[in-house]
Amino acid sequence: MSVTQADFRKAMGAFATGVTVITLDSAGDVHGMTANAFTSVSLDPKLILVCVNRRARTHAHLHSKKRFGVNILAEHQHGISEHYARTNRQDGTDVPGARFDRTKHGTPVLHGALAYLECRLHSAQDAGDHTVFIAEVEDVVVRKGRPLLYFSSAYRRIGDGVKRAADPKLGPRLKASARRR
Repeated sequence: MSVTQADFRKAMGAFATGVTVITLDSAGDVHGMTANAFTSVSLDPKLILVCVNRRARTHAHLHSKKRFGVNILAEHQHGISEHYARTNRQDGTDVPGARFDRTKHGTPVLHGALAYLECRLHSAQDAGDHTVFIAEVEDVVVRKGRPLLYFSSAYRRIGDGVKRAADPKLGPRLKASARRR
């Protein structure tokens, strides 16, 4: 049985992710793209990865600039994500609801994002129609708030927490573990 692209997309849509906007400086303007294929790789050294389609305009910029920001969006920033997800957008124009600050290295970072990481390209690896960019994290800022999520082809917010199921076998071990801390 072969897997179709539609089946693969549907399966990947069942995985809830956070939403990021990758930003970099391009001749004094902010250039960016929405990405949810982002994750941590290592704590020592501090590495992250982001997967970028080779046809995306940001792809060439990441190779040439070698420095970029990863902005983890807050739940109210879905309009910013939508803007940077469009392939026909005009870069360098004002983005409704977006204001950018600059780091000491000139990397644009989204004001009001839940967190941002300033990154320096470490390596790049071709992977199908994408490139996996691995970068070293040089600076981090984290703010209070709630993240923007993406699930089943729609933006979402965090709901109520999930209560742990009672497991009589785990109860005594969990209580003993809590006493040892």
